[in-house]
Amino acid sequence: MELFARRWPPIGVARRRQITRTLVEIAEANFEVDFSNIFRFALQDEDEEVRAHAIDGLWEDENPTLADSLLEMLSTDPSIMVRACAATGLGRFVLEAELEELEEKLGRRIVKALRQVIEDRHEALEVRRRAVEAISFSAEEGIKEIIQEAYRHPAEKMRISAIFSMGRSADPDWGPAIIIELDNANPEVRFEAARACGELELKEAVPGLVRLILDFDREVQQAAIYALGRIGGQEARRALQLCCESDDEVIAATADEALDELEFASGIFDIPLWEEED
Repeated sequence: MELFARRWPPIGVARRRQITRTLVEIAEANFEVDFSNIFRFALQDEDEEVRAHAIDGLWEDENPTLADSLLEMLSTDPSIMVRACAATGLGRFVLEAELEELEEKLGRRIVKALRQVIEDRHEALEVRRRAVEAISFSAEEGIKEIIQEAYRHPAEKMRISAIFSMGRSADPDWGPAIIIELDNANPEVRFEAARACGELELKEAVPGLVRLILDFDREVQQAAIYALGRIGGQEARRALQLCCESDDEVIAATADEALDELEFASGIFDIPLWEEED
C-alpha cells in the first residue's frame, strides 16, 4: 500500500477511473480477492468518479469506520455523484442496525443524517432519492411516510425509488400499490415493481408477473422471472417450467436459476427439525 500510495497520484484521471472500475468488476465476480485497502485509499481521490467507484467497491465492507467515512462524504463531498453513492452505501448499515448488528448510537446517527438529506429541498434529487432507498430498511417511526411522500413526488425518478423502497421495507401493505405499477408504461417502473413483488413475496402478484414474462424489455422479463422464483407456489412453478423450455436462451437460463431458488427454498421447509422418535 505504501508503494501504491506513491505510484497512484501521478497516474492520469482516465486511467485511475479505468483501474478502479475494473477492480470493482473483479471483486464482484470473485469473492476470493480483496481490494478494500485500495478502495479505502481511493475514497480520498481528487476525482469524483474514482471516489464513487471506491464506494461501490466497498459494498461488502461492514466496518463501522466506513460508515463514518460515508457519513462525512454524504454531508461534505462536493460531487452529487459521490454523495448519492455514499447514501446508497449507508443503506447496508441501516439494515445492520435493524438486525442489531451495529452499535445503536451509530445506527441512529445514520438514520438522522439520511432524514436530513431527504428533507433538504436544496439537495440534488439523485442524492435524496438514494437516501430514501437507504433509509427504507429502518423500522423507525415516520419511514413509511417518507416512502409515501416519495411515491407522490412529481419526479418519476423519485417515484421509482419509492417503489424500490417498498420492496426493501418488508411491509406487505405496499402490495396493492406495487402490483398496480406492474402495468406502468415505463419499463424502469415495471422492473422495480417486479423486483419489489419478489422481495415482499406477494402471491397475489403472480398473474401480473407471468404477463411480464412476455414484456418487450429484457430486464423486466428477468425481474419478473426472478420474482416468481422468490414467491413460489404452483402457478409460479408452472410458469417457470414453461420458461425453461423456451427457445429464448436468456429466458430459459433465467427461469432455470429462478426455479432452482424456488426448489431450494421449498426444500428448506421439507427438512425435519427433529427426528420422529424425539
